[in-house]
Amino acid sequence: MAESGYDYDLFVIGAGSGGVRAARIAAQAGARVAIAEEFRIGGTCVIRGCVPKKYMVYASDYGRKLDEARDYGWDVGEPDFDFPKFMTKMHNEVDRLSGIYLRNLANAGVDVFEERAEMQDDHTVLIKESGKTISADKILIATGGTPWRPAPEELPGVEHTITSNEIFHLEELPKQIVIGGGGYIACEFAHIFAGLGVETCLVYRGDTVLNGFDWDVRTAVHDGLTDAGVRVITQAVFDKIEKRDGEECPYKVHLSNGTTVNADVVVMAVGRRAATEGLGCDKAGVKLSERGAVIVDEKSQTSVPNIYAVGDVTDRIALTPVAIREGHSFADTVFGGNEWSFDHDDVPSAVFTQPEVGTVGMTEAEARKAYGDVDIYKTNFGPMKIALLEKKERVMFKLVVRQDDQRVVGVHIVSPDAGEMIQMLGIAVKMGATKAQFDATCAVHPTVAEEIVTLRQKWVPETESA
Repeated sequence: MAESGYDYDLFVIGAGSGGVRAARIAAQAGARVAIAEEFRIGGTCVIRGCVPKKYMVYASDYGRKLDEARDYGWDVGEPDFDFPKFMTKMHNEVDRLSGIYLRNLANAGVDVFEERAEMQDDHTVLIKESGKTISADKILIATGGTPWRPAPEELPGVEHTITSNEIFHLEELPKQIVIGGGGYIACEFAHIFAGLGVETCLVYRGDTVLNGFDWDVRTAVHDGLTDAGVRVITQAVFDKIEKRDGEECPYKVHLSNGTTVNADVVVMAVGRRAATEGLGCDKAGVKLSERGAVIVDEKSQTSVPNIYAVGDVTDRIALTPVAIREGHSFADTVFGGNEWSFDHDDVPSAVFTQPEVGTVGMTEAEARKAYGDVDIYKTNFGPMKIALLEKKERVMFKLVVRQDDQRVVGVHIVSPDAGEMIQMLGIAVKMGATKAQFDATCAVHPTVAEEIVTLRQKWVPETESA
């Protein structure tokens, strides 16, 4: 028993990136810690998210690279992609990473329960399969998010669809795939399957994909999808999914605009929700938002003083590195004697479309709303690499600059390796770098990235220049 009189000083529900980090840091600070995970150690990112998805991005991109190699003089034979072989290797790597997470927890002295846990009250957790009841001084909710799908009465035939969870367990490559949604998950998988030679259709209710991103990013990604051969249908949603036995493509997807699309795999990528259903938040007194997310303050504390939450379950910023930093700050603050809170401003992120998106800070629309006068610098060009290629590709760079002090408040890139670039640019934006400081930085030539420090001409809308 811990000195507090409870079985543990901390019980963590959910062994994803945020929960694992919090558990390890708390244990290393001397706390008695236990963690429970109902699926697999590693959570969404490692098991059914960022990691396997990025491997699928890599795999799909090799098809394009083979075409590019021919244009650069290489004698490349007819490619043959072995999907089952790739999936086996990918899952072997996921298994390895999950094992590392488990070993790291054990090495830190954390007790691990590989089964579902639910709160019974503000200090009691029930381990479902074994029926064991455990008491804890502090509880951390780190259950993440889960794909959302409409109910059968809202979308007839929805049971024939899969989500981003099941997509990693396809046994064979689809012939025709239809993806519902226009967010980053939908766009990434549309590029993946198109790159693997699958006839791909993306259906989105809006007029342009990636709602919430800068408009120039949205249009560039939309164009990139069509250039990759994806059929993009906008301003439409699924009305019904009809199953047809005996057909090569057994599903006919009826859309709200009156058209139909055939497919052998139908993916719903229309958003995610916090994984709080059945968790016992009501029993513990933890308040939830209208969308079911755990409401927390800047210290990740819930409405119950001894219960905290980090990561996607809080519906703040749904990014793995954010969950890790939130979990670390919680453990340092509560158990490590080092109080600090993660700053959610100017968090860089990437979307692994092809080409990639890298973004940090405000969109142009957000900056204009917040500050009024802003200066915009942007360029759209064909990089040096494509000069020898038959298939052309364009990249986009954009700086959003606050006019009164010339601070760069937003950077947006659509380009190969944009994720790598935006990590470094995120440092400059976080430090409050000005446009003059960007200009004073010497370019590295010849690179795509040099454009970010050579933008000199302010962009003027056509309505202002007319």
